[in-house]
Amino acid sequence: MRRPMVAGNWKMHGSEAANSALLSELEMRLQPEWPIDVAVFPPFVYLAEVVRRLRGASVGVGAQDVCAEPGGAFTGEVAGSMLRDVGCTLVIVGHSERRRWYHEDDAVVARKFGAALAAGLTPVLCVGETLEEREAGMTETVIARQLDAVLAMNGVATLAEAIVAYEPVWAIGTGRNASPDQAEAVHAFVRRRIAEQNATIGGRVRILYGGSVKAANAAELFSMPDVDGGLVGGASLVADEFHQICAAAAASH
Repeated sequence: MRRPMVAGNWKMHGSEAANSALLSELEMRLQPEWPIDVAVFPPFVYLAEVVRRLRGASVGVGAQDVCAEPGGAFTGEVAGSMLRDVGCTLVIVGHSERRRWYHEDDAVVARKFGAALAAGLTPVLCVGETLEEREAGMTETVIARQLDAVLAMNGVATLAEAIVAYEPVWAIGTGRNASPDQAEAVHAFVRRRIAEQNATIGGRVRILYGGSVKAANAAELFSMPDVDGGLVGGASLVADEFHQICAAAAASH
């Protein structure tokens, strides 16, 4: 059985004081015996401090992005080896906000995926469609294109060391979310797409849902057979809300 995971993407939020308060509450609320993996993804400047603060705790720390290059004259970028050096174990690649605002295409995302693996990090590969693409009946076409770019460049075997997150763009930060049935349909499609190349990896890869996950809808979403947890945005900044989402994931195991 796949182990559920709840990952909190803090995006460009936080401060030293706010982070400290949030982590203190999470450490009190989260139950280490829960059969789930929990991780947080703070902004770059807070990574080292969050790693230090969570050392010995059952919460992983990841970065929100990584450079496709291993090092060199790339001002403003952060290499995977640097993230690993400060204690990160995971990194998000292909988030819709990176694709949209920073014009990262499928080829760039595939290279970042490879760079993460080369640095010993677990990539969390985000895929998802816009509202216009969904309404045009293109959801599976878009998801397949995004996924196939990574598979073509890196090989299906690399997904054994990765996590996939389905994040419908129309449900991020909008208050809308895919229904459990809509989420399950896409998750099942992703799993089948991977299984076409390797049935074992297709069955084992964890696929998270990321689109306005809240305590109020987490249990229903996580009850779907191919939904293995959540990539949580705004709700991960509220300790009680994040705790309830984690509890829902633990109950789904």
